[in-house]
Amino acid sequence: MTTSGLHFFYFILAAIIILLLLGLSVWCIVNRRLLCATIVTLPRDVTALTRLIKILGHFLYLQRNNLTVGQVFDKNARKDPEKVIIRFENERWTNEQVQILANKIANYFQSQGFKKGDSVALFMENCPEYLCMWLGLSKIGVVGALINCNLRLQSLQHCLEAVNCQAVIYNEELSHALQDVIAIGGLNGTPLYSLCPTENSPSITPSIHLRTELEKVKCSQPEIKEKVGFQDVLFYTYTSGTTGLPKAAVIKHSRYLIAATAMFCLNNFQKDDVIYTTLPLYHGAANVLGGGAALCHGVEIVIRKKFSARNFWKDCIHYNVTVAQYIGEICRYLLSQPPSEHDRNHQVRTMVGNGLRKEIWSEFVGRFNISEIIEVYGATEGNCNMGNIDSKVGAVGFIPSYLNWAIPYWLIKVDEVTGDPIRGKNGKVIVCGPDEPGELIGKIERNHPIRDYLGYADKSSSEGKVLENAFRKGDAYFRSGDILVRDIYGYFYFNDRKGDTFRWKGENVSTAEVESVISSLIGLADVVVYGVEVPGTEGRVGMAAIADPEQSIDFDELANEIFTTLPSYARPVFVRIVSQIQKTGTYKLQKTTYQREGFDVTKTKDKMYILIGKRYAELTQNVYDDIIKRKIKF
Repeated sequence: MTTSGLHFFYFILAAIIILLLLGLSVWCIVNRRLLCATIVTLPRDVTALTRLIKILGHFLYLQRNNLTVGQVFDKNARKDPEKVIIRFENERWTNEQVQILANKIANYFQSQGFKKGDSVALFMENCPEYLCMWLGLSKIGVVGALINCNLRLQSLQHCLEAVNCQAVIYNEELSHALQDVIAIGGLNGTPLYSLCPTENSPSITPSIHLRTELEKVKCSQPEIKEKVGFQDVLFYTYTSGTTGLPKAAVIKHSRYLIAATAMFCLNNFQKDDVIYTTLPLYHGAANVLGGGAALCHGVEIVIRKKFSARNFWKDCIHYNVTVAQYIGEICRYLLSQPPSEHDRNHQVRTMVGNGLRKEIWSEFVGRFNISEIIEVYGATEGNCNMGNIDSKVGAVGFIPSYLNWAIPYWLIKVDEVTGDPIRGKNGKVIVCGPDEPGELIGKIERNHPIRDYLGYADKSSSEGKVLENAFRKGDAYFRSGDILVRDIYGYFYFNDRKGDTFRWKGENVSTAEVESVISSLIGLADVVVYGVEVPGTEGRVGMAAIADPEQSIDFDELANEIFTTLPSYARPVFVRIVSQIQKTGTYKLQKTTYQREGFDVTKTKDKMYILIGKRYAELTQNVYDDIIKRKIKF
């Protein structure tokens, strides 16, 4: 190459480098917030990536070997048969004891003609046998249906029939509920297996005394007639039924194993941790965190029959708990307890769960000396799962924007009234920007253990949960139904449940936000907020149902505080006083009935109040009539 040619080459090379640097400079200037956010969150992202690689490696091992939950547990049991993995009251259950009972269950039900694909309902309160039951059934491919033990009559009957249960295993404490179902024509001929003590007889006739039958059965591994694998169905778990009848979500071995591993690795749990759960084992959160830690990772778990705010920290001290689980309103219930010497005299390092409101987050951590709060997000049947592993106040998880190609979760704009996705001129959905609320969706990839959406046992119940042709023709996304907000750092914050917002005076009102404010004003009592229709108005007027069994609320003070803390459109115009708020089995507050009854004084004997000016006055029949006649303006 000649000297002039060499000079020209260097000139072009220099020009290219300068242009690249200029382009990079322009990009950095335009995206300086994103660049700064990336740098700030780099330690968080590196930590998460390290743990995700560990999860991926374990997943590939499970998938390659076509393993089931039962096989993973048996491997752990062979390694350390004397390891205690379940504590319940004064009971200690070792790997060997759990394995023996699970094998007996498998052998017994196989001898009774149950086969792969059949379903057996578990209608039981929390106890060690609960985990053994569905584990044993799964070894022969029988699918456990984990029934909410609070259900009664038609709701209970619906859950049993939704998956065509061929049998029911129940605690004696719940026998009356099954008797009520029988009285309305349910369970016709369905075999019932009672777990009553050996010396007692079942209270339902006819019932089979399961403990007595199991004494006759061998405890060796069952002879498998039909192979059970990684992608087979493990059990059904039901949605809470906050609106409508419960739906049976399909959980495969693959989903359970990956979820249990993700909870263990992502949250950096250790083999010598002791995990405390007071949540019902029919619920996915307790079954995956508690059950998964014990069965899949050999961690000791402590099960309590029911949550007790008074005994929570006492139990943690007694059992040397290091990790405790929360959900719904549990943290608020604990804060509502009077200060005690037990508040900080424990070894709990980590609290993990969902639903801790940011308004009480710091207070909770400070009072109870909790080093780490791990807030997690995810629907039982969904594919949008994430976690907040660095205790960011209020966040339910995070995904760095530069990793959306690998973790395809998006917040999209939806119509405020209909809830339908808003599409642009090109027909594609519109992605929300930073700090803009939108519905969370997750890309569906068939046969993927995490991104697949299996839906419900009743396929018609899955309609409306899948969004098709979102970004390109032929794609499919799971609709979470939740409205979240994502900030510039990639953190997600729960905003509200789609449908749990209402529009008033041209503004959208978040029920969760108003509930949180009012609850904090009245000593953390239970509150639900909802919109009600008023004749002659557009949108919905805010109404709050407050649990106040002692009738102790000072309404003048409440009105003053509400005017101080809430904008005009968010202030509840109506207030209903109830003895207690209806709850689901996982302590989530229900508002369906209250919303349906509205402010109609003829539908309830509860006292109701209306905001007139800056004061709450009792809602009498005459005032109600004036509202209906549109004599009172809003």
